Amino acid sequence: MPHGPCCTMQNTRPSPAVPRAITSEADGRQLIGDLAAIMDALLAIIEEETAFVRAGRIDQAAALEPRKAELASRYLGSSERLKQNSQFLKASLPQQLAALRRQHEMFRDLLKINLTVLATAHAVSEGIIRGVAGEISRKAAPQTYGVSGRPTAAPATAMRPVSVSRTL
Repeated sequence: MPHGPCCTMQNTRPSPAVPRAITSEADGRQLIGDLAAIMDALLAIIEEETAFVRAGRIDQAAALEPRKAELASRYLGSSERLKQNSQFLKASLPQQLAALRRQHEMFRDLLKINLTVLATAHAVSEGIIRGVAGEISRKAAPQTYGVSGRPTAAPATAMRPVSVSRTL
């Protein structure tokens, strides 16, 4: 059976980047400094986002998303490189690594606050949308009375869907 060109092609997808090994204290300091700077930048954006969401300025919070995503990607890459080189860093730069660990704990605590604010905003907005949809459906349903003279519940077909644009 002859093989066409599609059967002989090699997989052309790039392999995931393997983090470079740290071979000197200077490289280790650079990595720790870079990761600390990324966390500081992410923290500033997260605090700004939290303030915007608390103030109800969702459009301004959403405008931070591209920068936040870029920093999060850099954070993950640097964190992976740090993990891959943890033995060398523990042996040669224990104080700097301990300081980074403390900074990371503070970062994680502030991230929890941000996630709580975002979850609260989501729950409140969902409750508002459900309330509006229920009110629209209730008002649109015909008011009829049953045999007993009491109002009857609206049929399921009387429910009206509500459309929400997720674009801010």
